[in-house]
Amino acid sequence: MTITRRSLLAGLTSGLLATRFPGLALAADEDGVFDLVAGPSKQRLFTQDAPASDLWTYNGAAPGPEIRVKKGERVRVRFTNRLEEPTSIHWHGIRIDNAMDGVSGLTQDPVEPGGSFVYDFVAPDAGSYWYHAHNRSWNQVARGLYGPLIVDETEPLFDRAHDLTLVLGNWLTVNGENRPATVLVRGETYRLRLINAANARVLAIDPNRFGAQVIGFDGQLFAEPVTLEYAPLMLGPAQRVDLIVTAETGFEIEELSGDTPYPMAAFAVSGENIRAGAFALHPEVNALPEPDLGSARRVRLDMTGGAMGGMGDIVYQGRRLKGSEMMTARQAWAFNGVANLAGEPLFAASAGETIVLETVNRTAWVHAMHVHGHHFRVLSRSGSTVDEGRPWRDTFLIGPDQTTEIAFVADNPGKWLLHCHMLEHAAAGMNTWFTVG
Repeated sequence: MTITRRSLLAGLTSGLLATRFPGLALAADEDGVFDLVAGPSKQRLFTQDAPASDLWTYNGAAPGPEIRVKKGERVRVRFTNRLEEPTSIHWHGIRIDNAMDGVSGLTQDPVEPGGSFVYDFVAPDAGSYWYHAHNRSWNQVARGLYGPLIVDETEPLFDRAHDLTLVLGNWLTVNGENRPATVLVRGETYRLRLINAANARVLAIDPNRFGAQVIGFDGQLFAEPVTLEYAPLMLGPAQRVDLIVTAETGFEIEELSGDTPYPMAAFAVSGENIRAGAFALHPEVNALPEPDLGSARRVRLDMTGGAMGGMGDIVYQGRRLKGSEMMTARQAWAFNGVANLAGEPLFAASAGETIVLETVNRTAWVHAMHVHGHHFRVLSRSGSTVDEGRPWRDTFLIGPDQTTEIAFVADNPGKWLLHCHMLEHAAAGMNTWFTVG
């Protein structure tokens, strides 16, 4: 039997297929502590009759369990490492204390096999975030060490039945499943939180194809829902987008970067429309400090290296690499001529200082640049006007030969990582850091 879009959605309505949305939720113990354990496990990523893959996971599942708290609540996670190598956890997009940021070698020592570490922080901002391994992350995240971290508004916009988290993985899975499907209630409005947890894959989607509006990027909501005036929306590694959609008819979320659309997840509707009148959304917008462009300090970041990118000189661990030494050291990319963490920070900001970061991509590849501990506004992108000045972000895409300017207030003290979230790019040189205060 060939499963077509029509038969799939019809089968859903009749109850023939089901799936898990939003997935497993992690409950705190009686002391309010979440227990998270990294270890090996097996999981089927294709179909239920396919062989299981050997993964590294949190609490036995990829993605790991959803950690869900309210804005302003204290988060305590007792992490235990049962892997064969050291690891740590980064809480992506959360503006937390630097000591809890989870970057091995910068903010903490990695947790050794058999060891444990308690992450303890307050979640200051509502939004869609995630957690993932941050030691040898090119390997550990790819194996399955990631999961969603959801911070609800003080008064949640949606109840749990209408608030769905979709974690998109390397092998194009959604919540660990291949082409999952679910049934929505006809006429009711849902929040869809899409999290791109892939190592390097940029996903192309078009919310307009299924009547959805965008209500926020990277955890930060807009004052009003937005209907995109362009397509497709490019969702880079580590980026998130929050959508709202009213379930009038069945639909699919499709990935559009290939020759034909690829359905990542299907939704059918059932029942009668029980909602009276139009749905009103009143987002609770996080209070982030606005950059003061009049007194900003400008910092320039030149990205070089990679195949077809004109390698040039690379300094690694204090010495200039020559010829085949770059291959031996496995360093192929550089920021301002330096591969991986330099001995000195890219810049040292005073607390509260506005930074305008001009990033110049001199490579032949797209990159997803992530700023730890802060959110920023995109000021300009050469050759594009998409997203300029409107949304807050913690990760931005930059294309080949493109220049992008971002601005943020450096108000979170400590040592903060700035890197490409194409994780193999980061491992091969695209890491730097800055200090605040």
